[in-house]
Parts: sequence; C-alpha cells; structure tokens
Amino acid sequence: MFRKTIEFIANEKYVDSKQDQPIPIKLNIPEWYKKLKHSADKRTVKGCMPFLDSITTGYLLKVPIDIKIRHNVDNEETGQKDGFWKTGTIDAHLMKSERINVNTQNPDSHSNEQLEGSPINEKNKSLPFYKILNPWIIQTPPGYSCLFVPPLNNSDDRFSIIPGIVDTDTYHQEVNFPIVVNGDKYEVLDTMIKKGTPYVQIIPFKRDSWKMKIKGESLDKLKKRSMFYPFTILHNYKKNFWNRKSWT
Repeated sequence: MFRKTIEFIANEKYVDSKQDQPIPIKLNIPEWYKKLKHSADKRTVKGCMPFLDSITTGYLLKVPIDIKIRHNVDNEETGQKDGFWKTGTIDAHLMKSERINVNTQNPDSHSNEQLEGSPINEKNKSLPFYKILNPWIIQTPPGYSCLFVPPLNNSDDRFSIIPGIVDTDTYHQEVNFPIVVNGDKYEVLDTMIKKGTPYVQIIPFKRDSWKMKIKGESLDKLKKRSMFYPFTILHNYKKNFWNRKSWT
C-alpha cells in the first residue's frame, strides 16, 4: 500500500536527540489502558475500537523544555491574581542563532482579550495564554492539512493546547501552540511541566469539499439496520467493520 509521508524538520543539532523527536502516537498508549481486560463477562473500553483509534491515530509532539507555571497566584506587589511562566535553564542566544524554536526566558503569549467572552478564557482565569514554541516544521503532501489537538483520551490534566488546523502542505514554518491551564480543576496551579511531556496529537487529513444531506427512513428500515448489525456479539465491530490504520 502506498504510504503518505509527513515530514518533521528541525535544526540538525536538535534532530540528533531522539528523545526530543516526534513519534507515532501509538507508542504512547497509557499504562492504565494496557492493563485493562475485555471479555464477555467484563466489557471495558479495551474492546472499543473507536477509542483505540483515538489514542493511536497520528503523531505526538513532546514538550521541548522544562516549563515552570504559577497560574492565578497572588501577586504580593499588586494584590492581584497573576500568571508566571518560566522555562528551564537554556542558552537563549544559542536557541535563536541556531533556529531552534523553543521557549526562552521571554516566552510568547496572547492577551486574554483575544478570546474575551469565550469559555476558554474563563477556564484560563482570564490570564494571558502562553505559547509552547515548537521547534519542528511539519510538512505534508499537497492537499493535506493537519489537525492539532491535545492527546485524545490521554491528555495532561493540568493544561492543554488550543486545537487548530494548519494547511501544512503550504505553510512551512514552525506551528506554535497556545495553552490553556485547566482552571476547572485547579483554582491555583503551581507546577513544573517536564521536558518530554506529551502535549500535541497531530492528525493529518486530506482536504475535501463536502456537502450535507439529511434523510429520513421508515421505522422498518431502521429496524432492519439493527438486525443486520448485531452489536450484542463480542468484537462484532472489530471483526466486521473496523479498518486497521497504519502510522509509522
């Protein structure tokens, strides 16, 4: 079968470090999932192929450097809630001169006004949205884009990127990722996001034009569908409908 190729391009000095390289996300299946058992007596998500596809589709980016976050913390000087973001020890001059695009001591950010009134802004406690600067240029074949999301069903509970789509067949620069702190769980967050933490799932897809159609069916036809697809049989979807995907 002919395989499409997605390219990850960075400074050769950075590429040499295998631990920093993107990987097929299927290599990051969570331990809790591996330990699950699925049988006729005990049915779990381990037998759900749509769930498996969600955690094995595409590629994974890892946080390129240690990042210290203190979010919604009291500022003793101003008396207001504040956000603080600082990366680990790194030679900022080297990063810029060698075009290794990772966060330095002056991280990029977006003001909260850019998402004013949105649930995302409320979740982030109306503080600035900081970016994780990604050192990888991502290229796909003509006609293919990439969907960037937090790792599906396996994301960090402290933060997540703001999802987006980039036409990576024509845009040949680094794609950077604004993050949202999980303010629904953490009123105040004081934490270190360690280098190597999984944070972006990349799903390449072909751009096609679609149109929507709404169709009604009789109750008899709907019942016949149910009879033809007996989902009471264990592994029925996997055996009869599921298609194996390949991400290498």
